[in-house]
Amino acid sequence: MELKKTPLHQWHVSHGAHMIPFAGFEMPLYYSSIKEEHLNVRGKAGLFDISHMGEFLIYGPEAFEFLQYATTNDVGRLANGQAQYTLILNENGGIMDDAILYKLDDNRFMIVVNAANIEKDFNWLSHIANNFNVNLEDVSDQMALIAIQGPNAQAILNKLVDVDLAQIPYYHFSVGAVSGFPNIIISNTGYTGSGGFELYMAPGYAKYIWEELLYEGKEEGLIPVGLGARDTLRLEMGYRLYGNDMDESTTPLEAGLNWVVNYDKDFVGKKALLKQKEEGFSRRLRGFIVEDRLIPRKGYEIVNRKGEVVGTVTSGGFGYSINKAIGLGYINRTALKDKENLFVKARNRLAEIVLTKLPFYKESPFVKK
Repeated sequence: MELKKTPLHQWHVSHGAHMIPFAGFEMPLYYSSIKEEHLNVRGKAGLFDISHMGEFLIYGPEAFEFLQYATTNDVGRLANGQAQYTLILNENGGIMDDAILYKLDDNRFMIVVNAANIEKDFNWLSHIANNFNVNLEDVSDQMALIAIQGPNAQAILNKLVDVDLAQIPYYHFSVGAVSGFPNIIISNTGYTGSGGFELYMAPGYAKYIWEELLYEGKEEGLIPVGLGARDTLRLEMGYRLYGNDMDESTTPLEAGLNWVVNYDKDFVGKKALLKQKEEGFSRRLRGFIVEDRLIPRKGYEIVNRKGEVVGTVTSGGFGYSINKAIGLGYINRTALKDKENLFVKARNRLAEIVLTKLPFYKESPFVKK
């Protein structure tokens, strides 16, 4: 099956990016190195092509009612121009996807989903929509998405926009022009924990805006960044990655995402979650630091002192901002309750781990204290 390409694909190739298959797309993993790009985002700024993400428009008289039922968070808390992190569940309470919901106006929304789940999510939401007076439109191929992240991101983007970025709070957005191109959604969101903006635009605008940002941001240290650093940055924040840290076999309770579930409304999967809350659940996603040089990887076993398997690593890597090996994994609640000494097992090697609260990286102004 031929890999899809974003509107910036040729730019990445011509500028020496190391390209890899990802979620059906050919995407840049890195340009210089994952470490350099990671630290540059934390200290200066980085530019990401995330045009592989999926976007659906939802509009009509019952758009609000549909979304209240189809997603877990409280859509009623959204004002026009506000965004919200939310989940899409199946009837068993399993996580079909995590998403960001944008309220464009009273009866018009956009939901952004993970690239690998575009077809699955659209089919599922369309199935639910049969019971509502609502329209769903997959506009993923009609949209490019660029993220500029890091402490210098706002100063750089300010040079090219016709809106006051300081007046766009975290998880809010505005619609304006970038480099003279109109009707671009300028969203104060991101997946790095270092602040910045995401720009939703027509595909034909992407290359020009990308190059303009790099040119205008040169003095502030802006560089292109690939998926490798995007992954290490999100891991330091404890942000879950769909397909690793959650999927249809995990629930929000197990994944530590119960905070985006509003039990005061009816939604798909609610009965299953209430039952699980009442009966209890056997595992929980936890963050950990490795007390060794071993780098944890997805699929590594987590064992107790007796060598009994009590969990599995779902995400792991090196936290360049904190200079430590870190990971996320599901661990049996019995082992957590007993406060056993736990270890990551890589072949015949054991490395002790220390459970810790998330995020691992706490110096960002976007971390809730």
